[in-house]
Amino acid sequence: MVTVYVYILDTLADWELGYVTSELHSGRFFKKGAPQLSLKTVGNAKDPIHTMGGLTVVPDCLIDDVAVCETSVLLLPGANTWNDPKQGAIIEKASELLSAGATVGAICGATAALAGFGLLDGRPHTSNGPGFLEMVVPGYKGQGYYIDQPSVSDHNLITAGSTGSLLWAKQIIAHLGVFEWNTLESWYAYFSTGKPEYFYALMQTLPSGDEA
Repeated sequence: MVTVYVYILDTLADWELGYVTSELHSGRFFKKGAPQLSLKTVGNAKDPIHTMGGLTVVPDCLIDDVAVCETSVLLLPGANTWNDPKQGAIIEKASELLSAGATVGAICGATAALAGFGLLDGRPHTSNGPGFLEMVVPGYKGQGYYIDQPSVSDHNLITAGSTGSLLWAKQIIAHLGVFEWNTLESWYAYFSTGKPEYFYALMQTLPSGDEA
């Protein structure tokens, strides 16, 4: 069983998680024999948080409940509250997970939180454009590993900028191996272009009887 932990914090950027959580939770396009996934929201307290879009979300579990093992996945969304010192606990957990071979995905402001902990100093990564991490993270030393792309996958670390949520989702799904290759390519082509031929191509990659 693969457990996908989604960290939630006030001002969470709703749209950045939409593609990846909906596909991992629904499993609607999973290949036959894909590993079973469980998706849980994680908070630094049991109090509900309020997203940037005004939604109220109550965490399923706390940071201490996150299992540090290779089959864990931690997703860190963007938010305007990453500079709150209380967020340090989840970044420490992210460091433990990366060391254990677990998967960590960070997008937008979460990349700055990782950079502030030194976790991007020696690994290929991206964020909200060249110069962003230097501007918001004193002591950032990862300039030589920065790649100016919407999303960058480096083994078990997948980072993205604020406009890279679709590619970020694709790279996370690819890393987890839950889609057939042609399903994932058609899925990405359809959602990135809106062209109907890719929707029909997506449907044709699924076993007979499956629907969107």
